[in-house]
Amino acid sequence: MSGPSAPRRLPPFDPARLDLSDPYPAYRRYREHEPVHAIRPDGGDRAPTTWYVFRYAEVARVLARREFGRVSPATGSAAPLPPGYAVLREVVENWLVFLDPPRHTRLRSLVLPALGAGPVDALRPRIRRIALGLVEPLVARSTVDVVADFAAPFPLLVVSGVLGVPEHRQAWFRARALDLQRAGGARVDRDAEGLAVAERAAAELGAYFRRELELRRGPGNDRGDLLSALVRAADERTALSPEEQAATCIHLLTAGHETTTGLIGKAVLALLRRPETSAELRAEPGLLAGAVDEFLRHDPPVQMITRWAQRDTVLAGRPIARGDRMVLVLGSANRDPARFPDPERLDIRRDSARHCAFGLGIHYCAGAALARAEAEAGLAVLLEHLPALRPGARPRVTARYAPDWVFHGPERLTVTMPEAPPGRATA
Repeated sequence: MSGPSAPRRLPPFDPARLDLSDPYPAYRRYREHEPVHAIRPDGGDRAPTTWYVFRYAEVARVLARREFGRVSPATGSAAPLPPGYAVLREVVENWLVFLDPPRHTRLRSLVLPALGAGPVDALRPRIRRIALGLVEPLVARSTVDVVADFAAPFPLLVVSGVLGVPEHRQAWFRARALDLQRAGGARVDRDAEGLAVAERAAAELGAYFRRELELRRGPGNDRGDLLSALVRAADERTALSPEEQAATCIHLLTAGHETTTGLIGKAVLALLRRPETSAELRAEPGLLAGAVDEFLRHDPPVQMITRWAQRDTVLAGRPIARGDRMVLVLGSANRDPARFPDPERLDIRRDSARHCAFGLGIHYCAGAALARAEAEAGLAVLLEHLPALRPGARPRVTARYAPDWVFHGPERLTVTMPEAPPGRATA
């Protein structure tokens, strides 16, 4: 009788070669055969190894343990940017998501009170009104782009209100946010032109928020919004520079809408492909909160995140050197059968607790409560009023995914009905 077979060796994992419409079969192969997968450097022994981590247990360990951080111990930076682009680098390196303690702890303490469950619950009526206002003009249209017409403007309008940004600037902010995304290290199409565009967007957004923050300083200038709270908290508790405050606002604006756009877009696509699930949610609206977590688990809007080894360690028997880069494949971890039985199946009655779509540990998403509230309200309104999600609808659906393997989701989701049924959305 032969002994157990040796682990199967796979070619080097290359996210740029993923099928963005369905990366999960590729994830499964690596999760089963090389769950902690090394990409050795070309630059000699001193260059760091990149490790792709595919199983839930190892992803959770890296997220929870202090021996892995956001900042590279070799460079002192977490920003995935080439040399140059000074404005963009200054902005991104002050983002909460790219900081380690103690700076991370200090900044998180300033923004978290405005994004907790209590303040978000108070926002729910306004969130629903925004969703209804966006859906109403779509009801009588035969063709709808769910992303452009709803999933993108909806969370941006919500977070703009939280920040205290006027709604008439929404289109300008959306354009600047898309420009910033062109600098992402996971963009298939990142190039020098895109980085230059992102640099200009960072400068324009920084100038805008510095002006707005200045208007809120001093007695009598508190407007009751998050920008005012940030100014007040910074003045009372800690010295936060104008650059740090402006960068935090840019981060909240961009992170506060791009991931929710992906969540809603992919959830709608899942419902269009599963009419029985749409019917189940309409029949039992109380399932929607749990369904949002299952959408997040099954197809998360952020597919990968990066950490850096702060000291030599071992992960799943593999030696990790200080300074090595760890790419945690959240989309794979969330479909690990060792954590979620029958993980390929979307099951809105599943207990999806402890999925890692929002991260884990000290970097657990500060805006998770707001994202959940937006997704619940947005999907509820769409299920109630969008003709394509009504019983018996047979729309034609076309999805085009953004060229990004980290911020993952359709950039266009076109739904065409055979004819436009009548009806209006009501509050």
